[in-house]
Amino acid sequence: MKNKALTEYTNEELVSNEKKIKAITIMLGIAILLLFLSNIVITFKRGFSALNVIPLALLPILILNINNWNQLKKEKANRKL
Repeated sequence: MKNKALTEYTNEELVSNEKKIKAITIMLGIAILLLFLSNIVITFKRGFSALNVIPLALLPILILNINNWNQLKKEKANRKL
């Protein structure tokens, strides 16, 4: 799948992609927060395990999604949509 530059998107594609990335980013953020909180509880009950690293491993994906979302918002503002 080839990535297009943001300037090549049509207005409809830009709006729909912004909505999708917004929803995905919010869901991923909530999931990471829940994983982090449950790992704290499990760590106190059972001790440290290798699964405690999963929320930290997912943080770069969340950061990339936030950056993409901000770029889409900027392009949307440039086009005055």
